[in-house]
Amino acid sequence: MEHFDLIVIGAGSGGVRAGRMAAAEGKKVAVIENRYLGGTCVNVGCVPKKLFVYASEYREKAEEAKGFGIDASVNGFDWPTLRDNKSNEITRLNGIYENLLQGPGAKIFNGTGSLIDANTVRISNSEGTEDISGDAILIATGSWPFKPEIPGIEHTITSNEVFHLKDEEFPERVLVVGAGYIAVEFAGIFNGLGVDTTLASRRGLILRGFDEDIRSFVQEQIQAKGIKIKTEVEIERIEKQVNGSLLCFFNNGDQQEVDQVMYATGRRPMTDGLGLEEVGIQTRKDGTIETNDLFQTAVPSVYALGDVIGTPQLTPVALAQGMKFLAHLYKGDNTPLDYSNIPTAVFCQPNIGTVGLSEEECVQQGIEVDIYESNFKAMKHTISGLPERTLMKLIVSKVDDKVIGAHMVGPDAGEIMQGLAVAIKSGATKADFDATIGIHPTAAEEFVTMRTPRSN
Repeated sequence: MEHFDLIVIGAGSGGVRAGRMAAAEGKKVAVIENRYLGGTCVNVGCVPKKLFVYASEYREKAEEAKGFGIDASVNGFDWPTLRDNKSNEITRLNGIYENLLQGPGAKIFNGTGSLIDANTVRISNSEGTEDISGDAILIATGSWPFKPEIPGIEHTITSNEVFHLKDEEFPERVLVVGAGYIAVEFAGIFNGLGVDTTLASRRGLILRGFDEDIRSFVQEQIQAKGIKIKTEVEIERIEKQVNGSLLCFFNNGDQQEVDQVMYATGRRPMTDGLGLEEVGIQTRKDGTIETNDLFQTAVPSVYALGDVIGTPQLTPVALAQGMKFLAHLYKGDNTPLDYSNIPTAVFCQPNIGTVGLSEEECVQQGIEVDIYESNFKAMKHTISGLPERTLMKLIVSKVDDKVIGAHMVGPDAGEIMQGLAVAIKSGATKADFDATIGIHPTAAEEFVTMRTPRSN
């Protein structure tokens, strides 16, 4: 039986980072993966999704151009071109991830890993099984889209399948089910590509967990761009019609016929077949693996990180966890990872960028704050004629003047928020923001020119 210093089950963002950095430090590393290198983010997540977002923006850019005297038009959209070019890029990235692992000496096993005991992993694939042992085992298997059990659910797709639709499967009418960032982003993608798009949410407002002002503002903005939103509804059943379309029956009595139904109603941890219970590893009610602050499970030699442990489902979080895990395992760093002030972006149209606390979280925590807001039409749209507006919001602690939250809806919000995240993580005060010279003319300068708090 081959022995390793570290066995990593799952070659997603966190697993690859931990595996390649451990190998670079001279450790003997095995990485087990049964699908694709790079995990969700590279293959069916943030990377291909962002490429689709770029594609979805050209139609509106053509509209914007008219006000500037430029005669531009979108004469059509060829789904196979976008899909195949995206796939070629993902294949290139898969090769890069393979090189990242094999370059420093990590050994890649193609198959499904399962725990036999505290130090042994069985690898299963079409050729049979093989057991390997390790001083430490890291579970980084990620998460998988969840779909409810309703009649006709087999006719629907998720964010896994949407990137690979056959030519005839690309819809003219689509129903996106969900209200989180994945659902909202794909609604924007379909709408921008010319698809008649409806978003169905079982709640009144989309994007639960974000600042309430941001939620309501974004909902208004995406509706103005043509996305139809059904609120406080759920699909009870789906029937496939003779012509291939899907007839959806809602719990409020409504019906809607579409060509595709995409579910984005959450993700579940991928723990199937890992053998967790057999070796004494506990999971929570939602299926996530219980770990301590150092990613250690109830079995001391087995660790877990990323989506599978229920922390924020973000690639940079998994990357940070991978580095913190190695620092603990090999350098004696026992300080927990700081999950505060994680910047987040939602690539809908217009974009959302956010970092720090929402106004509602401040109320819940009893933090007295001043709120600064700016709601305006960007300079570009004074000539483009498009109705899109931008919203910016700063949340400032009254006790020490520190900026504890920043939120934006508007073009390039994610790009802008990364810089603000550094400032907020460093403890910048509102006085620091006020003393910073703005870059003119930009939308971003609004964050350093807001002077009057909102009256509550």
